[in-house]
Amino acid sequence: MKELKDLCRENIWNLAPYSCARTEFAGRNARVFLDANENPYNNPYNRYPDPLQVELKKQISRIKGVAEEKIFLGNGSDEAIDLVYRVFCRPGKDNVVAIAPTYGMYEVCADINDVEYRSVLLDENYQISAGKLLAACDEQTKVIWICSPNNPTGNHINREAIVEVLQKFQGIVIIDEAYSDFSSERTFRSVLDRFPNMIVLNTMSKAWGCAALRLGMAFASKEIVDIFNKVKYPYNINLLTQEHALEVMKNPLKVDEWVKNILQERSKVMTAFLDLPICEKVYPTDANFFLAKMTDANAIYNYLVAQGIIVRNRNKVQLCGNCLRITIGNKSENAELLGALRQY
Repeated sequence: MKELKDLCRENIWNLAPYSCARTEFAGRNARVFLDANENPYNNPYNRYPDPLQVELKKQISRIKGVAEEKIFLGNGSDEAIDLVYRVFCRPGKDNVVAIAPTYGMYEVCADINDVEYRSVLLDENYQISAGKLLAACDEQTKVIWICSPNNPTGNHINREAIVEVLQKFQGIVIIDEAYSDFSSERTFRSVLDRFPNMIVLNTMSKAWGCAALRLGMAFASKEIVDIFNKVKYPYNINLLTQEHALEVMKNPLKVDEWVKNILQERSKVMTAFLDLPICEKVYPTDANFFLAKMTDANAIYNYLVAQGIIVRNRNKVQLCGNCLRITIGNKSENAELLGALRQY
């Protein structure tokens, strides 16, 4: 890869970060806090939260197997996605490359930051070659986005293709592993040290059942994490989120049980979909959802809405014509969905 200094926007590299009141005494035994203009009453919510989420990162490090200094925590994965553009992409000058179809926020954040977004279509099996991705790049390409397992297709992107991109691309490669807990495929965060130009995204929203907390993770080299911490808003993860995340992470075996149940239900629902006359194809998946090609996705989607059942209509997404994306719910939710479709 190029030198990190050459990949960063010059103003970001030279940025003097805001100095948080809570970081100035880090490591000291402070007892009286008269520095941050806080209200002395209503403890603990009167105090600003830890800006670097030290205790939470210790727990995440133990569970995810990534060193604390290589973990960035954001207000959802979307904060990390936006930071990639703010750190590495000059508005109106640089561009990024992404597979298509994929998670929509990559393109939304590109538009917000005035960065050209280049899509490279997957093939009929929802896979791509490294050559196609690299061919879409030029000297102004700073970032390549790869979601694996991919959303909305559900499948893993070929590991060999990803590794080739990591080895040959001179910029930053993002591997979004939001759904990796539902897959048996080896994660890229486990080989983080092999690729200094890689950023791996993860989240508490899926397997951990904490979408309401808005807690996203980015795993990267210490140098990249340090830059993210310099650019993020000072207290981006509130105290309630930090406390609840720590509580949830005390019981990872419970999460393993949830994942096991979801995978069992996924198999049952996908099999049931194949028996529906209105379903033409069910695509393989490595996530907690699957893509199904229907006879008339729009009509079936509207019918389900009228029944109070909400799925995701992906009919207008590239390569997903007449497809619905089905998230796996609990047994009763899945039974209600299938019951409604059998009566369509």
